[in-house]
Amino acid sequence: MTAGPRNRLVFAIARIAAVLAAAGGILAPPVLRLALALPFLRSGLTRWDPFPTLSLGTRFLFQDQFKLHLFGTVADLPAPLALAYVTAVAEILLPSLLLLGLATRPAALGLLVMTGVIQLVFPGGWANFHLYWAALALAILALGPGPLSLDALVAKLLRH
Repeated sequence: MTAGPRNRLVFAIARIAAVLAAAGGILAPPVLRLALALPFLRSGLTRWDPFPTLSLGTRFLFQDQFKLHLFGTVADLPAPLALAYVTAVAEILLPSLLLLGLATRPAALGLLVMTGVIQLVFPGGWANFHLYWAALALAILALGPGPLSLDALVAKLLRH
């Protein structure tokens, strides 16, 4: 190849890479937010019977079934009903914020912390679920809410 066609090929490849990067910068954040929000929101919707009453299943799980696995021991959850309420609210509030792209990084951090606690309750879930949830939360923390979010709109309004 001569320098002309080679330069055009390099330019075309660079242009395609730039278009893909721009599209990824727009599309990746809301897809990440959606992917992290859905499993938590689905779980949160099962916790109430109706709001603000915890479902019987939720009370049973937190009082009798869920145990903390710490340093080779198994322990009951501290204040299981209070923890159930906090979890039930967080599983609705934090995913809703993610879906809106509002307070995105704090919401992702909250779900990352929840994932860590869930890991202590279900240590076998790391490879199947928790690793992916943690990766999504970390990606959102790193990338932020993206341009298709209420956070971006609020930031734009505050600049003007």
